[in-house]
Amino acid sequence: MQRLYFLTPDLDTTVNIAHELSDLELTKEEVHVMGRDWKHLEERGVNNATLRQTSDVVNAAMRGLKYGVPLGGVLGILVFFILGETAGVGIVALTIGMGIFGGLFGVWTSTMIGVSVHDVKVDKYEREINNGAFLMMVDVPNDREREIYSAIHRHHPEVVIDKVTSEERQHHWGTGT
Repeated sequence: MQRLYFLTPDLDTTVNIAHELSDLELTKEEVHVMGRDWKHLEERGVNNATLRQTSDVVNAAMRGLKYGVPLGGVLGILVFFILGETAGVGIVALTIGMGIFGGLFGVWTSTMIGVSVHDVKVDKYEREINNGAFLMMVDVPNDREREIYSAIHRHHPEVVIDKVTSEERQHHWGTGT
């Protein structure tokens, strides 16, 4: 799956594109829209974006799990060697238990942070969104990306169609320059 971002100038254009995407057999679960005028979107049957689409919450949770499990396991080993046999459990049980705890704690804390971090394209188009534009987030299969792009751009040349570049992703994840 590839996420395309459509920056649309107004409500009518946004609704028209949502209907065209439906005609192209994309479901409501694949099309999410954010903008200041979200109530009118809802009234006209367009799927509003949630925190899952507009923030870094999913990636943050994955990072929390990725780092929390091994760190929890290492902490379990350290606790075992510090407390020794007085802990009453074996090293394997303690390591697994602390690994699970570390994973859960990592997901929880990272999710709390991820909710407050905008999606990279939400940040990029924040000024336009505040001025009344809408940002459509459309998840399309990789083999249909060109088809969807062409169909929308043919009917709506004024719409900016974008996707996250590898440089934006690295910068957003804190690994780029």
